[in-house]
Amino acid sequence: MIARVQAHLEAIYGFTCEARAEGFLVDTEAAVLLGSSGGLEEELLVREGEGEVELALYLAPALLSRLRPYESAPVHALLDGELDGFCQLAEGVSHFVYMAQTALQERTVSLLELEAQAEVDKFALCLLQRWGTGVEGWARELIGKLFERVSYRARLTEAERWRYQEANRLSRNFCTRLMGHVAGRRLERLLSELRYAYRLGAQAKLRHFAQVS
Repeated sequence: MIARVQAHLEAIYGFTCEARAEGFLVDTEAAVLLGSSGGLEEELLVREGEGEVELALYLAPALLSRLRPYESAPVHALLDGELDGFCQLAEGVSHFVYMAQTALQERTVSLLELEAQAEVDKFALCLLQRWGTGVEGWARELIGKLFERVSYRARLTEAERWRYQEANRLSRNFCTRLMGHVAGRRLERLLSELRYAYRLGAQAKLRHFAQVS
């Protein structure tokens, strides 16, 4: 499942990431040793030093167990039965791929940028699995589920809550702007917009997401 999600992201954005997320997967014990905050179902662990970035991806055993029955099933079946689990997995893989790409470009990345891009990635991954007849209704359903009917963990700090809420606002704004291409079934235009935004960095990406059409 991890490899499938990474391959889908690479197809959407038109590149290949040499680092494979499934090869950086760690168990709960290793995640704690690497500084995991605990209590999360997915977490990207990052350590910087001497000009290098080390990555590890943690996916909780309970999350992987929920997804295991869908391992060989079409992704649309997974979206019907376990959308939340799929989105958590997608977020972890999105974080990994984005960090790997920015490290390759030798540039820094903010947590807000990372979170906002992951929200867009989840929307794009789910949307394109049902491209075709009825996609506009599916897109509107996704916007409601991913960006509107959301809640935040009570134990978040004020700074963390602001970051998640701002990432939600920015990504929702951008994905809503994409709805014209969805309604018109303009797949190439949609992919072009997604790829352009993906390659923007830091404040340029956040300003682009924030634009009002």
